[in-house]
Amino acid sequence: MFNADYKKRREDLRKKVGNGLIILPGNNEAPCNYPDNTYKFRQDSTFLYFFGIDQPGITGVIDAESGEEYLFGDDVTMDDIIWMGPQPGIKELAAKVGVANSAPYKAIKEVVQTARKQNRVIHFLPPYRHDIMLYLEDLLDIRVAQLKAHSSLPLIKAVVDLRSVKETCEIEEIERACDIGYEMHTTAMRLCKPGVKEQYISGVLDGIASSYGCMTSFATILSQNGETLHNHYHGNFLETGRMMLTDAGAETNYHYSSDFTRTVPVGGKFDNRQKDVYNIVVACHDHAIDFAYPGTTWKEVHLNVCKVLTQGLKDLGLMKGNVDDAVAAGAHALFMPHGLGHMMGLDVHDMENLGQIYVGYDDETRPSEQFGLASLRMGRRLQEGFVITDEPGCYFIPALIDKWRAEKMHTDFLNYDVIDTYKDFGGIRLEDDILITKEGSRFLGQKRIPLTVEEVESIMNE
Repeated sequence: MFNADYKKRREDLRKKVGNGLIILPGNNEAPCNYPDNTYKFRQDSTFLYFFGIDQPGITGVIDAESGEEYLFGDDVTMDDIIWMGPQPGIKELAAKVGVANSAPYKAIKEVVQTARKQNRVIHFLPPYRHDIMLYLEDLLDIRVAQLKAHSSLPLIKAVVDLRSVKETCEIEEIERACDIGYEMHTTAMRLCKPGVKEQYISGVLDGIASSYGCMTSFATILSQNGETLHNHYHGNFLETGRMMLTDAGAETNYHYSSDFTRTVPVGGKFDNRQKDVYNIVVACHDHAIDFAYPGTTWKEVHLNVCKVLTQGLKDLGLMKGNVDDAVAAGAHALFMPHGLGHMMGLDVHDMENLGQIYVGYDDETRPSEQFGLASLRMGRRLQEGFVITDEPGCYFIPALIDKWRAEKMHTDFLNYDVIDTYKDFGGIRLEDDILITKEGSRFLGQKRIPLTVEEVESIMNE
């Protein structure tokens, strides 16, 4: 729990949903290889947002009509106290977040059964953990395979609407995560030397997050084979002439995230070819910041950045033809087959468990089926208070290049003979976290991680 008005959040949710019973299960402990050896506990983000309790085995219920609220959970036993020490009871936890009613975990069945007998609507979100699926199956008498279809669209839309615009206390917590991310990435830059194993640097970054009592916001991506977008293999020894892509972030004790990416030359000096492509990606990154403001769609920002990328690659002789036509056709996606960014907050990919179609899109802006553009997670119109990642990239993926060339894809826009000479290049991605403000956008975090060629080479050669 931190400086948030959980009671107001629940009241806002109740008003938006309007009727029925809202069930919000928290997460349980997840066994690793036997019941008493568990993975690090991570509470469900929506439960955290509305109830703020970071303990396993609790379910929240809100009556959208009467306004009554409940927390269901079991108090610890003496055996628990012996092993874990004294723990607050469910009544005490409920009082801290302004919930008047609390009861043992099993008591929820009676409340739900009463609502079902009255033919009331029961709202729940699509579950993503199998134990919660089984729990809801037993509670609601809906088969696991049917739970997603029966989940509540009004509840999904209400949660997305409330969580999308970040409160001041949330922005402050995200900035704390960004400050830890700064330390992680500047450390990676200093350690990026020939002969160092990727695993060592990755482990140091995870340790930095842990040293603040928190965790990484996702499994660290760190590799000199940056053309693989989500490369979790860390078994290589860094080699001179290669670049190391590091995509990593921290999650604070209150579970707000940061997500940064930097790509740096092994040994601390870009060669001319690396510098040329790198500067194109920097231009893409900076253009997104300039173009992002309330009222424009993130899809428009993405497409404008793709034009900057295409023009840069055309200047290098890798692409040709009209820039607007090339982007409209999707030819640039050979080099950037992903979207520009995603929403971020309590989840590093905020609320994606609720369905990306509701988080990143709406009735006005719909997803595309075009290769590359179809991977844009966020496309809808920006609002003040949105937190989004700005992460353009340029990748040379040999298998994709060979496939497109064999299929004669976009030959009006792609110079395959030149592109083939870059198949050993790897990939570059640059990512920062930005807040949409009243006037435009700004970086999050007290310090900006070195970005330009000069800044990167300076810190790597201190």
